[in-house]
Amino acid sequence: MSATDRINYLNIGLMLASCAVALFVPFELFLFAYAVLGPAHYLTEISWLHKRNFFTKGPLDYWVLGGLAIVLLVASPVFSKTFNQAEHFHTMAELTVLALGAALVFMMTAKTSHRILGLAAVVAVTLVSVNVSVFVTMLLAVFIPTLTHVCVFTGFFMIYGALKERSKTGYFAFAVFLLCPTLYLVLDPARFASGKYVMESYWKHFSVLNLAMLGIDQPRSVVDLTAAIEKVFSSGTGATVMRFIAFAYTYHYLNWFSKTSIIRWHQVPARRLIVIGGLWLASVGLYAYDYSLGFKVLFCLSFMHLYLEFPLNHLSIIGTFRELKSLSASTSPRAAVAHASNL
Repeated sequence: MSATDRINYLNIGLMLASCAVALFVPFELFLFAYAVLGPAHYLTEISWLHKRNFFTKGPLDYWVLGGLAIVLLVASPVFSKTFNQAEHFHTMAELTVLALGAALVFMMTAKTSHRILGLAAVVAVTLVSVNVSVFVTMLLAVFIPTLTHVCVFTGFFMIYGALKERSKTGYFAFAVFLLCPTLYLVLDPARFASGKYVMESYWKHFSVLNLAMLGIDQPRSVVDLTAAIEKVFSSGTGATVMRFIAFAYTYHYLNWFSKTSIIRWHQVPARRLIVIGGLWLASVGLYAYDYSLGFKVLFCLSFMHLYLEFPLNHLSIIGTFRELKSLSASTSPRAAVAHASNL
């Protein structure tokens, strides 16, 4: 068995384990993964991306992408005394689309004139897209930084690697990745009831994603709030949604660490590893002391790793379609005839 096959089978095991745990304790699993695995992922990935110039063609491109995350932090509830949720989501949508578009420009071209034209187009698209409707704004602000990042981009990362290697076990792992979330539509075992701490921690920081997936507007009264909490934490549909979210986030982090021998994020100077380890321990300590405090302190780091990863996401998506085209060309009748003639 090759090293690639061993890693693929390991990932299949991690997917099945994440899927199984999410069936019974989805809220607890998510909060644990976000607080413990999340900071380790942010720190090690940013370090790894830095070694590869963040997959962009300019030496200072990452300052733009990282700077957008800092702007989001300044505009967030962490610093704002007059917080307006609608304005916050509008700002988040604008900055996320700007980062996504700028990352594509930075990844594809190094010529200054092309970059100026590309960035101008990105700004125009951003201004139009986030002002189409409140629904589109919420879609961009809520789903790109969350499920699109941990599920869609992870899927492209997996299938791109499998196609490059022409790995059968890689294809199998990708099939399992697609299958696991669908199991929640048919499996509904008894769940452990979440405690007050879990419910409060999750509702305060993450419930907007569940509400959006369940099609529930932000509560504006005590009656609406009670109904929304009941739907998110106690209903069958709410359980299905939360299981999917918990699985997607947990496996997103585990997928990163399972491929250490391929990605080699750990091959950095010992001093950097010590710094990363110290920051990770401090982050976990903050979450253990006060989950809200940990979320606020690491808010910028989480979005910074998200924006800095966008060039790699674009590369994976473009590479996937390129590999599919190559695979299709190699299996076409014309290619087969040409191969036979060469023999």
